[in-house]
Amino acid sequence: MTDSKQAEPQVSGEDKAVNTHTVHKIGGTSMSDIQSVFDNILIGGRSGDDLYNRIFVVSAYGGITDMLLENKKTGEPGVYALYAGSDNDWAWGDALSKVLNHMLEINADAFDDESDRKLADRFVQERVEGVRNCLIDLQRICGYGHFKLEEHLMTVREMISGIGEAHSAHNTMLLLRRRGVEAEFVDLSGWRESESMSLEDRIGEGFADIDVSKTLPIVTGYTQAGDGLMGVFGRGYSEVTFSAVACVTGAREAVIHKEFHLSSADPKIVGIDKVQPIGRTNYDVADQLSNMGMEAIHPRAAKGLRQKGIPLRIVNTFEPDHPGTVIDEDWVPDDPRIEIVTGLENAIEVEVFDQDMVGIPGAGEEAVAAFRRFKLPLVSWSLNANTMTFYVEAPLKQVRRVIEVIQKRQPEAVIQTRKVDIVSAIGANMRDKAIIGDAVAAISESNLDLLATHASGRGVDIQFIFADESYDDAVKVLHKALIEERAANGQPVLPPAANEQTAAVGKSKAA
Repeated sequence: MTDSKQAEPQVSGEDKAVNTHTVHKIGGTSMSDIQSVFDNILIGGRSGDDLYNRIFVVSAYGGITDMLLENKKTGEPGVYALYAGSDNDWAWGDALSKVLNHMLEINADAFDDESDRKLADRFVQERVEGVRNCLIDLQRICGYGHFKLEEHLMTVREMISGIGEAHSAHNTMLLLRRRGVEAEFVDLSGWRESESMSLEDRIGEGFADIDVSKTLPIVTGYTQAGDGLMGVFGRGYSEVTFSAVACVTGAREAVIHKEFHLSSADPKIVGIDKVQPIGRTNYDVADQLSNMGMEAIHPRAAKGLRQKGIPLRIVNTFEPDHPGTVIDEDWVPDDPRIEIVTGLENAIEVEVFDQDMVGIPGAGEEAVAAFRRFKLPLVSWSLNANTMTFYVEAPLKQVRRVIEVIQKRQPEAVIQTRKVDIVSAIGANMRDKAIIGDAVAAISESNLDLLATHASGRGVDIQFIFADESYDDAVKVLHKALIEERAANGQPVLPPAANEQTAAVGKSKAA
């Protein structure tokens, strides 16, 4: 086996500091529209050398990961959830067979060439049946008292999940080769690998013999790593793989292909004629979007790109000529402006009033520790002399567990909860006192019930807390006041992205 610590990816024969290649990620919904992906992203009008110096990290086809794990929206159990929690030993097997049949249907639609389809079918059949046999063996072993299934479930979850990305990546490689492209399937899923590696070493080994100037690598969005991706990053693992591939190979730009533009608000709420694509912004804004559940990129994935000085471009799969949004580390607009109005519906406010907190150093630590214990991330929280207020997006059942712990530790506290909507105005430079004044004035003229406002000293976001069921109206009011009307009055508008891809080390520059 190649020593991954010694192997270095080949990058057009040039030093990694001046690499010309880009790394791209294609999401599951886009992957399901195979024709558009080929017409707009993978090939389009390219030919010859223009096809190369690109690396593609692909997600599973839309819906496959839900079937393999659990439905992200409804919670309906997939193969993993049934295996981990069902009393029926065969329910998970039937679910796995259903996944295989769906994969074969996808193959039948994707391939016109019979020999390619048979290769694709054999590939997924081998993976699925290999997983099935492994899970049966594990069940048998765990029938003995010395072995506990719970100790192996995270490994099982990762193995099951990896089938989806391997399927889509292998299919894409076959389809590209049929079109005359020198494509290579880069399987980072660790299938039948006995050696455990770090994320970076696994990627280094996968690219050790690939010259990206002559080959188009198609990479699995799941990477098997010694410390596990699923346990740390959850279902954001494909973006972490994407970021790590960009960092390990020294890409000049990372590109995410989504089904929509990163815009100033949700066009379904505000109206497609009123929103503006965000041309440029920075990683601070990307972090705030993640906090509001609107991930431009997983925050842990963004961290690697940010540290390496690699700019991120977000583009619309279905508008290939649009430059999209460029996110980099150092860019800050000269003129203050709001870039996006977004937020969270059905958040929960937890107010803890305790007279005994007054004058006690670290009085809020017990309550914060309770949220941490139950792994409930805080959207925001505030503290004054005798009151802590927390805002979370979580099931009420989990919030009640936290409240029980806080009440035990602070028996004199009065704790109240209510459902709220959080709407956040976000921008790379919001250091203008008129912004919050315009927002409050617009809210005052509306019928909205404003409960609280939080503005950070960093000048990247202002959070407005409204009564429940106010979300859509609040987004419309704030978008109109902070973006539409300011633009109509000749104030700074969102700048377009660079038409050419950017190259950056430390800061963004025109290519």
